Amino acid sequence: MPPTCILCGHAGQQGIDLCYPCYIQLTKNSQCCYHCACPLEISAQLSPLCGRCLSHPQAFDATYAPFIHHGAMRHLIAGLKFSADTKNARLLGVLLAQGLKQTPQLPDYLIPVPLHKARYRQRGFNQSIEIARAAGKALQLPVDVHSCIRHRDTPHQTQLTAKQRRSNMKNAFSIVKPIQVSHIAIVDDVMTTGSTVHELAVVLKKAGVARVDVWVCARAS
Repeated sequence: MPPTCILCGHAGQQGIDLCYPCYIQLTKNSQCCYHCACPLEISAQLSPLCGRCLSHPQAFDATYAPFIHHGAMRHLIAGLKFSADTKNARLLGVLLAQGLKQTPQLPDYLIPVPLHKARYRQRGFNQSIEIARAAGKALQLPVDVHSCIRHRDTPHQTQLTAKQRRSNMKNAFSIVKPIQVSHIAIVDDVMTTGSTVHELAVVLKKAGVARVDVWVCARAS
């Protein structure tokens, strides 16, 4: 079937389910902190790190978040996460991969943020896995869904403050299979404070991974 824009129903372009007019409506995260992708008001070339990362750096090394979690991007992520619109995952994964195709040093493989088994049974799928598979296919990178688990069924983060989010995610992940590579990218749908990916990066670094990047479709502003 020819690609059809998920947002407006018109013909898609460049082989994806998104037309150009809808694509340009997505808010780009073009001026942001190198470490956590937080949007910056001044040029990232002048200040590549935000104040929080300068004073309290997190365990991951860099973040790639091509869009702001706003408008149509928020709609795409919510449709995937809460309405099981898995076609959105294919589009989100491709959009995530597009800006990384020219990256000189891609990771050895991708690790989607794990769901606890109880949450997985309730939802029936893990949106981070679906996005990672689409991005991995576009970039010819393997996706590892077996090495890491979420052993605590943490409450939803949506209504929590930044401090509560950090406490909520503390020691939530475990490595259950030896990791033999030195560079990994964690994949998730959206990043708000970075507490989830920080905790996952902590256990990956303890397992011997030298570099941990974060790839998310969107950054909350």
